Amino acid sequence: MSWDDYFADEREAAAAEERGKKRTITVGWTVRTPKSSVIWSPPQPFRRQESKPSSAKSVQVCPAAVDFDHRHFVIPCPFDLTLQFARRPTGELTLVDADGEGSALRQTVLRELMVLHPPNEWRDPNKPLLQMIAPYVFVADDPCYVVQSPPYLHYFPTQRPGVQIGGRYPVHVWPRPLSWGFEWHEVNAPLTFKRGEPWFYVHFETENPSARVRLVEQEMTPELDEYLTSILDVSNYVNKTYSLFADAKRMRPEKLVKPK
Repeated sequence: MSWDDYFADEREAAAAEERGKKRTITVGWTVRTPKSSVIWSPPQPFRRQESKPSSAKSVQVCPAAVDFDHRHFVIPCPFDLTLQFARRPTGELTLVDADGEGSALRQTVLRELMVLHPPNEWRDPNKPLLQMIAPYVFVADDPCYVVQSPPYLHYFPTQRPGVQIGGRYPVHVWPRPLSWGFEWHEVNAPLTFKRGEPWFYVHFETENPSARVRLVEQEMTPELDEYLTSILDVSNYVNKTYSLFADAKRMRPEKLVKPK
């Protein structure tokens, strides 16, 4: 019996099909950015580099652990960057590029990529909130939620000086671009990014818990582009954007997923 069989009994899967809960859900991914789209690498299935298990009881063959790992996709970091805080004469914190003249990013690009939220939007007055563009769009035609989380399955010798803000929303109704939020706890410590390293994870929740997700590169069709435009940046105009899901669903074309 394979590890997948532990989680998807054939009779349960057949019953799920009858209830309209598919065993495989197709999710499209694309990047919506006006320029430099080549720096945003495709999502990668999470894989461990492990030796052959020496015992049938090894964690490498534990079906629960293997199933958990295989449901994660890794979003690689797109650039090399070291950020740190400096204080203005007024006492205000300001972000600076610690790499200075040796930085791979121009200052104009840096300002386009990220925003340091004003203190009244922080969860804690001593923990600044940073947000960065992560223009990945995920879309599904079947009920499906994307879950964005820190790269907790990887080991980093130097830990990030704070906590990544997680998120979860329905990509069959609200396929907006992601962003990367970070609550900076140790303001005296730098925040370092290395191109190609795990930046964050995504995994997907579906109606049928045992369903597998088939992630495919999505074509940016006119229908998807128009639908995205209708829901982008609505948080600048209203609070509690989840209240708009019903309206968005009524406007949504029947089919949006179109693999390249």
